[in-house]
Amino acid sequence: MNKYCIYVIKSDIHNRIYIGSSSDVDSRLKYHNTGKVFSTKPYRPWRLIYQESFALKKDALKRERQIKSSGLIRKALKKETYHGPIV
Repeated sequence: MNKYCIYVIKSDIHNRIYIGSSSDVDSRLKYHNTGKVFSTKPYRPWRLIYQESFALKKDALKRERQIKSSGLIRKALKKETYHGPIV
């Protein structure tokens, strides 16, 4: 069975984060760092700072939307001040 993940990557140079979902986070990170993603290309290099796994794609997408819409979560991710799973 496939696992689906939400992931957060950070550009330290530009102090930006990007939140996405994928079934293969490692290859997706490489894709971001090779400049093949229009929205992240100008802010390379990226590094993985957070990920969560889900059995169902719909659950991963729901969690991705939740994180993207929460200013508090985004702020904690950007500062990397979270410890354990982010709520």
